[in-house]
Amino acid sequence: MQTKTLFTRIMDGEIPGHFVYQDEHLVAIRDINPAAPVHVLVIPRKPIPSLAELEEEDAELAGRLLLAVSRIAREEGLARGYRVVINTGEEGGQTVPHLHIHILGGRALTGHGTA
Repeated sequence: MQTKTLFTRIMDGEIPGHFVYQDEHLVAIRDINPAAPVHVLVIPRKPIPSLAELEEEDAELAGRLLLAVSRIAREEGLARGYRVVINTGEEGGQTVPHLHIHILGGRALTGHGTA
């Protein structure tokens, strides 16, 4: 049996999370260590370990994730701009082995990275 990731445990209600959005394909939660005034994580329910392991069969899900990012950014009042980050692998800064997209905004973001 595969060990549940932190995000799977949040989706299963084992660990509390502040849900911003959820449907049958994905959830969006507030980051517990925000790097910006608005910091939301968009996470597929399917436990894909990283962007590098996304398959052709996941094309529709990938589209749903990006559409959710756009919708959530609008709902969070980020009309002036926001950053979208996907950390991939250990050297890419990924700390949870479950694909997730960071939405960062609510202030001017300069340079590269998550904050």
